[in-house]
Amino acid sequence: MKHLVSIRDISTKEILNLIELAQDIETNPHAYSDRLKGKIMSTLFYEPSTRTRLSFESAMHRLNGKVLGFADANVSSAKKGESIADTVRMASAYSDVIVLRHFLEGSGRIATEYSDVPVISGGTGIQEHPTQAILDVYTIHKHFDGLDGLKIGLVGDLRYGRTIPSLLYALAKFSGIEIYLFSPPELRVRMSVMNDISGKLTTYIKQDLKSHLPELDVLYMTRVQKERFPDEASYERVKDFYVLSGAMAQTMKKESIILHPLPRVNEIAYEVDRLPQAKYFEQAKNGVWTRMALLTTLVGE
Repeated sequence: MKHLVSIRDISTKEILNLIELAQDIETNPHAYSDRLKGKIMSTLFYEPSTRTRLSFESAMHRLNGKVLGFADANVSSAKKGESIADTVRMASAYSDVIVLRHFLEGSGRIATEYSDVPVISGGTGIQEHPTQAILDVYTIHKHFDGLDGLKIGLVGDLRYGRTIPSLLYALAKFSGIEIYLFSPPELRVRMSVMNDISGKLTTYIKQDLKSHLPELDVLYMTRVQKERFPDEASYERVKDFYVLSGAMAQTMKKESIILHPLPRVNEIAYEVDRLPQAKYFEQAKNGVWTRMALLTTLVGE
């Protein structure tokens, strides 16, 4: 594994190795405090980000590495018309690893062609967010001591949310998982993604979330992404299609978990936060351990 721009590029064994390493890091983070001493990470973020960028920076600092880059393309030479290829060439000359977030499909692949150092996708277009999938799988694996045989419900914007394809591709590497897909008709998983996971995951397309909550092990909520819609009317029509209330969440099994890649808008009521099933903030924290594991694997000696 030289780069990570798609979860499909890595094997089940590599995912499990990252999970094992992340678990060790979470248990004993000080043992890894000098693993990337003297190394530099470039963060090239052409789109807004909070958790992905900050957790990568936190991970690098915890490994005693350094960080440079930009969180707004308007303050970079991209505003002057510089291509992704040239920006990546420069960044790879200045650093030992690049984390790229970009709105264009395929930008991660382009970056790997011009970089002399490992490239990690921090989310590209509406296609993939591989490191989010790794931290999602890590969170599920940690709570259930594995993934086989789980019933997982994915809810909301399953069409434009880039976390969904990556998570489905990751889960398809494990056996016996049942996936329940809850979304408005216009936000269903893209057919290309469904074709890719066909025969690897058992999937059910549903709309009635409430009746299925008691049987789910994992409920994965997502935000309906206003920025992905062609017009305001289309967004307004579906933005409140699924809202998880405290009363609804309490019908779930005590050992089940509720996840969300965040940020949330109104799809999870704040009253849910105090329930034992709510694990989305822990999920976000797990991004530090998994990204430390990934950086150590890609950049470490």
